[in-house]
Amino acid sequence: MTNHVQPLTTRGWVPSPRAIAIAGGVLGVAAFWSTIPPFTARSPVVPIVIGVLAVAAGIWATTRGARRIGIGAIAAGVIGIGLGVVATRSSSSNLNTVFTADLIAQILAFATPLTFGALGGMVSERSGVVNVGLEGMMLMGAFWGVYVADKSGSWAVGILGAMVAGGLFALIHAVWSIHFRADQIISGMAINFLALGVTGYFFEQLYGQQNIPSGVSTVPNVRLPVISRWHFLGPAIGNLNLLIWVGILLVPLSYVILFKTPIGLRVRACGEHPRAADTVGIDVYKVRYAAVTTSGMLAALGGAFLSIGYLGGSFTENMTEGRGFIALAAMIFGNWRPFGAWGAALLFGFSTALAYRLPVYSGSAATLFQTLPYVLTLIAVAGVIGRSVPPAADGRPYVKQ
Repeated sequence: MTNHVQPLTTRGWVPSPRAIAIAGGVLGVAAFWSTIPPFTARSPVVPIVIGVLAVAAGIWATTRGARRIGIGAIAAGVIGIGLGVVATRSSSSNLNTVFTADLIAQILAFATPLTFGALGGMVSERSGVVNVGLEGMMLMGAFWGVYVADKSGSWAVGILGAMVAGGLFALIHAVWSIHFRADQIISGMAINFLALGVTGYFFEQLYGQQNIPSGVSTVPNVRLPVISRWHFLGPAIGNLNLLIWVGILLVPLSYVILFKTPIGLRVRACGEHPRAADTVGIDVYKVRYAAVTTSGMLAALGGAFLSIGYLGGSFTENMTEGRGFIALAAMIFGNWRPFGAWGAALLFGFSTALAYRLPVYSGSAATLFQTLPYVLTLIAVAGVIGRSVPPAADGRPYVKQ
């Protein structure tokens, strides 16, 4: 009997092209980060050297099959070099004004509603239903979250109210998309306009010409006693809102549920090949209804964060301001995967936080800076970094035989 044991090789462990590309992306970020607080390298040689290493890693990975992520590493290296060189030519006072420790806290705050929305959209589309109605579900969560918190005196009850409102609107979208097999894009847009009208009407009826009264129960911050005393990490992450941490924890949790559990396997089966899923006894309709409803509840959490979290108990009409669409772009940019979507949400959050600080360089261009998140959204949905591949049955109504 022949023994087929593989012989040991003297070459040892060889990193995969994907791992090298990820390392290149990290180096691209480091090229810029090395020139801003707390590091502040003043020589342009430092970001150039680090950026060249990032580009080299991206080229190496691209030529060995990891094309999409390799191109991303190349882009990160080039952008890191450009921003790093510009930062070395900027005055230290401007750098210390723009790139402070609390910039990280702002990035996480701006990324949180996008994270909830992107994860919600991912759950829905992994089951095969396109959810363009994230914006409306997020807006419903924002209004009903602050209203229920105001009347009940409890932010926890307010969050439940927001999730119920988002879930109900998602259920409407599910009925039209799954039961009536309507065009899912049109159904989602109808949800957005309906939510805009519903929240505007009830805001006027329940509060009249007045704003939300002061003293509304709001989601508390979580203070980390040890980290909050550190020089740089303290202002960055030492006192963040509870929903920011919930959003961060949901990223690995959603990955485990979707890709490591039987529930996730059923959801993905309905989004990839619903006929085969039906054949093995999976109720495609029930799975899609549950996924879309969950999607709306997650998006509503993002809206509740805006009204009773970040803004401290306030609401204005259309306060989501397109964040649902940016969350949808983050999901596409992240290739319908939790960590990718979160990374894209952080990128959009960084661009938003940076846009509020860049007027220190040019006050006349302040309005132009505010378009940065939307420019990135166009780049993401246009597939400039690489073509994203959705689930095979995404957007296709299923008819049971």
